Amino acid sequence: QVQLVESGGGLVQAGGSLRLSCAASGRTFSNYAMGWFRQAPGKEREFVAGITWGGDSDSADSVKGRFTISRDIAKNTVYLQMNSLKPEDTAAYYCATSTSVATLRRGTYNYCGQGTQVTVSS
Repeated sequence: QVQLVESGGGLVQAGGSLRLSCAASGRTFSNYAMGWFRQAPGKEREFVAGITWGGDSDSADSVKGRFTISRDIAKNTVYLQMNSLKPEDTAAYYCATSTSVATLRRGTYNYCGQGTQVTVSS
């Protein structure tokens, strides 16, 4: 059974940092892109960042320069380092896999986790 389990969310003040982790199990995702999207109450789902098996990454303009995505192939785990957090980053963050970063950006997923809440206070 394939599972994506996110962790690392929480409450942080504006300007602070959090590191999200997503551990995949049940199969290897070495040929897939992995990444993150987020959704705040009343708002549409938003692509955050994605990374390929080879390490090529892409991120949304709203988080460029603040968020960094990385991946440990051996551990089947993807990370999202979030710095300089802003109140508008408050959302549920979900880990997902897809055939490419481009399809992640378009919202097409093979698998998706249950999400972890990130709340940034002003």
